[in-house]
Order: sequence, then C-alpha cells, then structure tokens
Amino acid sequence: MPEFRVENRIHDKAEAMPRSELNALQLHRLKEVVARVAEVPFYKAAFARDGITPDAIRTLDDIRRLPFTTKEDLRQNYPLGLLAVPREKLARIHGSSGTTGKLTLVAYTAEDRATWANLCARFLVGGGLQPSHLAHVAFGYGLFTGGFGLHYGIERVGAAVLPAASGNTARQIMLLQDLAPDAIICTPSYALNIADYARRQGIDPRAFALKYGHFGGEMWTEDMRTQIESELNIIAFNNYGLSEVIGPGVSGECAVQNGMHVQEDHFIVECLDPVTMEPVDDYTYGELVFTTLTKQAMPLIRYRTRDIAALDPCPCACGRTTVRMSRVKGRSDDMLIIRGVNLFPSQIEEALLQVEGTTPHYLIEVSRPGTLDEITVKVEVSQESFSDKMSDMQRLHDAIDRRIQAITGIHARVELVAPQTIERSAGKALRVIDHRKLTG
Repeated sequence: MPEFRVENRIHDKAEAMPRSELNALQLHRLKEVVARVAEVPFYKAAFARDGITPDAIRTLDDIRRLPFTTKEDLRQNYPLGLLAVPREKLARIHGSSGTTGKLTLVAYTAEDRATWANLCARFLVGGGLQPSHLAHVAFGYGLFTGGFGLHYGIERVGAAVLPAASGNTARQIMLLQDLAPDAIICTPSYALNIADYARRQGIDPRAFALKYGHFGGEMWTEDMRTQIESELNIIAFNNYGLSEVIGPGVSGECAVQNGMHVQEDHFIVECLDPVTMEPVDDYTYGELVFTTLTKQAMPLIRYRTRDIAALDPCPCACGRTTVRMSRVKGRSDDMLIIRGVNLFPSQIEEALLQVEGTTPHYLIEVSRPGTLDEITVKVEVSQESFSDKMSDMQRLHDAIDRRIQAITGIHARVELVAPQTIERSAGKALRVIDHRKLTG
C-alpha cells in the first residue's frame, strides 16, 4: 500500500441524502417509471398478465408485485423492442455480446448520457480522482459500455482523459511512463498484465506516477486487490455496473473501501434467493436485482443480474447514506456444481493468491470423463518460484491443493504451468472452460 491516502470527498450531495428523503424520492421515481414502461409493449403485456396497473405502486414494498426482466427478454425483443421513447430521441446505442451470437443492445437519450456521466463521476471522486489529474483509460471504446462511461465520468469530474483503449500493452506502458497519469482505469486482470509486461521489459511498474486505480468489468478478490496495489504502488478501488442497467456507475467504493455504494437515487436494488426469488437477510449473499428509476430510453423493471453479492445497509464512515454491496462472489448462471458442491471461480482465485509462488493467472477446466465431474486448475507459477527441482514444484503443488480444499471443500486436480503460459486478455479474463457444456 502506498504512503499517500485518499481524501474523503463526495461529488454529489444526493449521495448523503437522509434515508427518509431517499426512500420518498425512490417511491416517487418508481411510480413514474412504472407509468412510463406501462406503454412499452413488453411491459404492457407483462403487467396485464399479472394484473398490475401503475396505481398499484403505493409503497416501495410494492415493487415485489412487479414482474422480473431477464437478459433473455432483451434478446427476444432484439434490437430495440424495449424502447420507452421515440427512436429519434436516442443519443447513443451500446451493446454486449451474448452466447447466442446476438447482441444485447441498450439505448441512451442525451439525459441518460448525462446521468451516466454523473454516476461514474461519483465513484471516481470517492476513489481520489481530482480535476487536476490525468486518468488513463485502458478499457475498450466501442459497443462495450466501459470505456465511454468512465470517459464521461472523468470529464464530469473535470480531470483530463487519456483514452488509451485496450490492448497494445507496450504502448500502454510507454504512455504511463511518458505522460505520468495519476489514475488507471481497466479490468483488474489487465492491470496485473501491464505490471507483468513492464517487469519483463526491465521496467519497474511501481515507478509509474500512478496513485489510484479504478477496476471493474470482471469479478476479482480482495487478495487480488492487495497484489495490484503492491505491484503498481497504487490504491485500488472496485466499481460495479452492467450494460443492461446503465454501464459502469451502478455502484463504487469510497475512500473507506468497505463495500460499493449503490446509487439508490437512480436504482432500487433487491437481493433475492436465486431459487425462490424471495428477499434474503442483510449481509446474506443473494442475486442482485435492479430497477432503473431515471433511465429514459430503456428503463428496466426488476432486472435479474445473476450476480451474487450481499447488501450492507449500515451507515458508512464516509457520510454516504446509500446501501453498500459486497464484491460480486459469482454469477448464479456461472456457478459450477462439482459433485454436489457449489463452486464459484472467485473461490479458486482466493485460494491461489493465498499461496506464495502463484500468480492470479489461472484456468479452470471442468470435465466428466465418466459419471463424475472432475475439475482441473491450471496455475501459472511466478517467475521467482518456477524451478526445475521436482521437490520444489511438488511442495507448491501440495500447498495449492490444500488451500483449494480448505476454501472450496472439493478436491481439484492441480497443474502447475510455466510463467506466461496462460493467455492474457486486455478485457475480461477467461477463467472457466466447461467441457461438459461443450460436449453434452
């Protein structure tokens, strides 16, 4: 951890709104958005099916009477069947790829784009960004929402933007050296990739002028945060968003770094049991479900994210009054069930980063050669620990095996691989190959 600290700053007074006022605002906006989407054919049919009318919303608890929206609903209404405004009102269209080959498209009005910028500015300011800073954005610029959303947020703060985009790691390092940006913004795995590449070129990544990093776009662990902070000599902040809801800006950490503040004046978040769809208790992991309160072009009602996290309603020392969400533990549709045991890839990462000599670069392969599932974890050994001594590698192998069993409760086949063996990515890292899905 670097010697400098982050000053506790709030970008928007709405972040510290008294809960009574916040709840009243949420109810007012919920009534408005339900009335607006009632004219969208998809929701009009869903409301009619469930006997819902806009005047049925009298309290915030009435949100549970509303139907869910899923990613499959967006696919079935491709390209823009859920628009709530005339097409000529659109200012931007983004999208994300899907397993079916069809994009999931999302649309923005000019007002949506301004809201998006402000939401990203909130967590950037909470994580140290100041108007005098230069921010290096190493997210992709295109249909993916990450690069543009953070770009808008940086401009809203008043800081300068270095739109480096993703890939071309050698150029990223050149820019980091020559322009000395204060903050870097990318996926956490790509931050480590940059540090690793720099070291292999004889460059100390801790010597960059970076102070802060804002990371999102993929799941990562607290141990990975520690490693990023150590390798880049920065303070690393977590943020969360998803294209369907708005993109980055749904939630983000403050200087306290104890959970990500959900922007509740713009979103209602529920945490539900992914099987029963009933609310879980505070601090209990469940599936996050979001209702957009202010989105104009394509508002969503009770959107099932499939992301598994927990909510903390306690006031934060930073002064913000919004509920905080934990790191995303996994996805309900990405959870692996191995011989009856639920396993999230993040648990494997947690285990690996607790064993000295490993790196956060790994690949999980699941197969079913007979009647039982088998899991293989390919682990990249650090350059310092890689050895041609069988005894050294066996000790490392056994340590990893024990740690995985301690955290997950399952036995995995561990394969140690040489440094730089596992493919790197400038975006989201590939963590799991499920051969059962490919062959079954």
